[in-house]
Amino acid sequence: MLEYLLRLALLLPLLAGLIWGSLWLTRYLQTRLHGGAARQGGGRHLQLVETSLIAPGMKLAVVRFHDREILLGCTRHGLVRLSEAPAATLPESA
Repeated sequence: MLEYLLRLALLLPLLAGLIWGSLWLTRYLQTRLHGGAARQGGGRHLQLVETSLIAPGMKLAVVRFHDREILLGCTRHGLVRLSEAPAATLPESA
């Protein structure tokens, strides 16, 4: 019984440390990857503008891609392009 408690006392903090380390590494790599694309000058070509829930499992989404706004119908089974228009430009604030 003492051997079991000793193993538990040693392995439980080790397991907790591994979980914490993997979560920290995941967060670090995600922020580094997202920041790296913007710093290289490439930027992002795809931007989600707005979504609207129509029914459970059905959404409408407006996506901006290469100066075009595309209306997508999103279901559990896939995506359908419904419409496309030039991207609306926002007036600059003074």
